[in-house]
Amino acid sequence: MKNKFIFILIALAAGIIVLNACRHEILNPGNGSGGGGGNGGGNPPPTSNCNPDSAYFVNDIMPLISSNCTMSGCHDNITHADGVNLTTYTKIMQYVRPGDAANSKLYKVIIKTNGDRMPPPPMPPMTTAQKALIQKWINQGAKNNSCIASCDTAVFTYSGAVKPIMDNKCVGCHNPTNLGGNIDVSTYNAVKIIALNGKLYGSIAHQTGYSPMPKNSAKLSDCEIRQVQKWITAGSQNN
Repeated sequence: MKNKFIFILIALAAGIIVLNACRHEILNPGNGSGGGGGNGGGNPPPTSNCNPDSAYFVNDIMPLISSNCTMSGCHDNITHADGVNLTTYTKIMQYVRPGDAANSKLYKVIIKTNGDRMPPPPMPPMTTAQKALIQKWINQGAKNNSCIASCDTAVFTYSGAVKPIMDNKCVGCHNPTNLGGNIDVSTYNAVKIIALNGKLYGSIAHQTGYSPMPKNSAKLSDCEIRQVQKWITAGSQNN
């Protein structure tokens, strides 16, 4: 009986060690008040044209978080790794101090340079511009805001339209270290493959038979979808 008890203790301790080895830093909730107004996570109607000096939750922040944080196995509705769910404004605000990015858990974990950063290695970190955008949004009050984005369907080159969409709304879930759906959109050659086989347009247009993209985020605007469609029709060039 004594030997059996010792064996159970050893097994339990080993299990705790393994569990801790697989965990990254937990985003303990800050005391964000939800400042700027929340509506349970629903998307507010745009109030004006986008101001280049402002950051907008619906247009800028949610797509970044969805692409880099709420993929399957991380902070989505099903997995909520470490008890963290980042799929709505209200849930994200648990880790934000409005007006104070430096002391917001959400911002602190994305700027870490060690293994505790988010997204966790081996996934690529957010870019400097993406981190700065989240910082700006928090420091401007972390509002649940949106705007009417400037979008011109006459612009449909890869560099001018398609790549920015992929980088900001898709690549976090679809890169060499995180091949969601076995799809990569991190390079031109990779995007061209799904452009030619129909998966790119079928997914962003939410056509029957395709997995709607982006996941856990708003559908691309009609203008953005049209830009991608025109780029594909024109031959999916690296332009």
